[in-house]
Amino acid sequence: MSEPQEVADTVELVAAGLYHWRIHNNSIGGHVSSSHALCTGEECVLIDPVRLADEALASLPRPTAVALTARCHQRAAWRYRRQFDIPVWLPEDATPADEEPDQRYGEGDILPGGLWAIRTPGPEWSHYSFLLDAVGDRPSVLFCSYLVGVTDDDELSFIPPAYHEDPEATRGSVERLLELPFEILCLAHGAPLTNDPKGVLRSLLEAAG
Repeated sequence: MSEPQEVADTVELVAAGLYHWRIHNNSIGGHVSSSHALCTGEECVLIDPVRLADEALASLPRPTAVALTARCHQRAAWRYRRQFDIPVWLPEDATPADEEPDQRYGEGDILPGGLWAIRTPGPEWSHYSFLLDAVGDRPSVLFCSYLVGVTDDDELSFIPPAYHEDPEATRGSVERLLELPFEILCLAHGAPLTNDPKGVLRSLLEAAG
């Protein structure tokens, strides 16, 4: 099974209806694995969820779906499917997962919560990021999966090339993401970036040459 053993104790509010929690995942050398909940209207979507302590989970609206950016981020998806009787969404061209998903999605599809699926190859071909458009006072949010992450020194960096099937495609995916409108960058490995995330991504690309 791909579910990490660690459990996050607390959940943090990032913006209205947007929550974040993380663990130090021993299955990836103790590095951070991050998860998010997007709660809009009657929907509460868990995005690449690692397990959250019951008390902290109870502080959120009841989950209504799980959205996975890639097969490698199944984490606690199947646990929460059973616990809440909710569907799990997985890319349509992903290799077989631990369990069969309830729904499949592809490029350009709109997932629960209004998440727009954007193919971002590099880690693997079947790898996606999600964009949430701004509505009213709610900021636009980009959920960027396994392209970049925050190091132990709190610096943004590319995921090491050894873990990606096509590192050049990874760079191209990041460059294309900069064309999208977003004010908050949520990562699968690190805390969200809320202060000029586009500027931080540009600086990373420039430093990488």
